[in-house]
Order: sequence, then structure tokens, then C-alpha cells
Amino acid sequence: MNKVCSLEEALSRVNPGDTVMVGGFGVPGTPFTLLDGLLKGGVNELTVVKNEANEDHMGISKLVEAGLVRKMITTHLGLNKTVIGMMNRGEVEVEFYPQGILAEKIRAGGAGLFGLLTDIGMDTELLSSTKQTMWFEGRELIVESALKGDVALLHAAKADRFGNLVYAKSAMNFNPVMATAATTVIAEVEEVVEIGDLDPEHVHTPGAFVDHVVLLEELSEEYGILEHHII
Repeated sequence: MNKVCSLEEALSRVNPGDTVMVGGFGVPGTPFTLLDGLLKGGVNELTVVKNEANEDHMGISKLVEAGLVRKMITTHLGLNKTVIGMMNRGEVEVEFYPQGILAEKIRAGGAGLFGLLTDIGMDTELLSSTKQTMWFEGRELIVESALKGDVALLHAAKADRFGNLVYAKSAMNFNPVMATAATTVIAEVEEVVEIGDLDPEHVHTPGAFVDHVVLLEELSEEYGILEHHII
């Protein structure tokens, strides 16, 4: 089975109102080309799940600034003054979670679990009146529901035509767990090889989880190290 297709064909699977999981931690592992494709297509009313909103005017921020994102589920917005301003003005809804809890909610979704119990967030502003709690072994705990997506957008260094993925170092981050928790998984990759060319011991995401592979023709400046992060 050859899962390699065009950017347009892959992104045709994203519909208005979808929950879209987006891999990446800052720049590493963020599928900037897929995000630019979503921006061009104008699919709106999206709920986006990502570790952060990238920095102003790049990646996820472009979608939010264009009004295509109804809600963000994330861990922080500290590097993005534009999205912080939009949140404060009520132009985009933002739901915050501690980073480990966000990862675990996604993992639970991929594992077919209903949720998890945690004491992280107890007695803080993050615990709203709508959060369910329960007592377990003498402790009051928060009930966090599992998190699933309609679509996951990933970035990988290499794939074969069946969709087996290999990530490069820290670019792995949220990508593998999101691949397990979404109905449709789209991966942009820097290199495509033939089936059998990848060492099975080096595959990070099995092709069984991946629906579409988009080969990147080039990498934009967004994929590089931002100058102001260089000391």
C-alpha cells in the first residue's frame, strides 16, 4: 500500500469543526507545511491540540490569527503575545493543562482508556468548578478525560511508502503519542524510502497508525533555529 500523496489530497480529510492534534515542541517536530496548507484551505472552527501556539506569526499562530481556530488545548502561550491578546479579548478559547497531563490525556485516548486520575492541579485556578473529582485511597483526585482527535498532523524525518515513521531526535516529542490518538493521521516527511528500507528497530511510529504521507519538497525558514534563540 502506497500512502504517499499530495498535500491537497491529505488535507482534504480535515473538516470544519474537527479536533486537530499537531505535533511539535516549539520548532522541532512541528508540521509547518501542513499548517500552511490548512491556512490556505481556510478550514475553520477548529479545535487545535498542541503543546504551545508557536511564536507570533508562525505555525499554529497563523491559523489562530486568521480566525480559523475556535479553541486551543495547550500547555502555555508565553512566547506568543498575539495569541495571548486574542485569548484575553475572547477571540479564541484556550484550555490549559500541565504539560505532563496533556501528554497523558493524549496517551489515554490512544490506549482506549476513558481517562486518568491525578492530584496535579488540585487547589489551583486550573481546577475549575466543572472539574470532576473523586476520592481514591484516601486522597481527593481530579478526573481527567482522555483526549482524542479527528486528525493528527505530524512531522517526521523519514517514512517508507506504508507510512512507517522515523523522527529526528527531539523532533519526536508529541508526534508518536498523537499518532495513536487520532482517527486520521497525516505525516509530512523530509524523505521517503521504499518499503523494507527502514530497520524495524528504528521505526518510531508503525505505519498501521498513519493514513497519509506528504513528501516535503523543501523546508521553509520556519523549520530552522530562530535567531533570537541563539546566544
